[in-house]
Amino acid sequence: MNFLILYIAIALIIVLFYSLRVIKQYERAVIFFLGKCIGTRGPGLIFLIPIFENMVRVSLRTVTMDIPSQKIITKDNVSIDIAAVAYYHIVDSVKSVIAIEDVFSAVNQISQTTVRNVVGQFQLDQLLSQTVDINNQIKNVIDNHTEPWGVQVTAVEIKDIVLPENMQRAMAKEAEAERERRAKIVAAQGEFQAAEKLGQAADLIASHPVALQLRTLQTMAEISVEKNSTIIFPAQFMTTVKEAMDIIKSDANK
Repeated sequence: MNFLILYIAIALIIVLFYSLRVIKQYERAVIFFLGKCIGTRGPGLIFLIPIFENMVRVSLRTVTMDIPSQKIITKDNVSIDIAAVAYYHIVDSVKSVIAIEDVFSAVNQISQTTVRNVVGQFQLDQLLSQTVDINNQIKNVIDNHTEPWGVQVTAVEIKDIVLPENMQRAMAKEAEAERERRAKIVAAQGEFQAAEKLGQAADLIASHPVALQLRTLQTMAEISVEKNSTIIFPAQFMTTVKEAMDIIKSDANK
């Protein structure tokens, strides 16, 4: 009799041990009672009725999923390779178990087809310049498909765009031509501004003839700083200097 009680106690301990489950903070347990879903339990320590209940663990953490590189033809008939990454997490544990067999595989497949369909609606220039808008559009389309599965897509990012070699060369030539165009425009603007300033200087000197002579003297003084320089005075220079001195003296007498 004592042995029977001992065996029963050991059996109860074993059953109790296998009936207890520990659910982590980021997990939920979807409970099935005789094959019927009755809800979720967790996190923490939960108890399952032996034989009658079983559970499926579901992780609620954000999943980072690579969308494999695939060849896509853009709207302007350019063949490119695009790789992307998607971020999603489960918001409804019951739906993720009941409504879909394999959540990860389903999201991966719908992401690949969505990237191909959405990118194919844009031209190459739009794809390179409007990446943020295209990412949001892809995310919204995938999120609409995955909502019945209890999955929410938080972000989709295009991480790599591989162009054909001939297209890369063409774009490099276009970029070089654009840089040359900008350089010529800047140089022309500099010449225009310099011409404007020279015109203003010429008008100012024309209204004050002495200014030209003083400028000449200043230039000669700058040249004379170099000891190995030879300065040649034109014959009319002395007359010019004399006239400048006479004007200065007359201004001083006034």
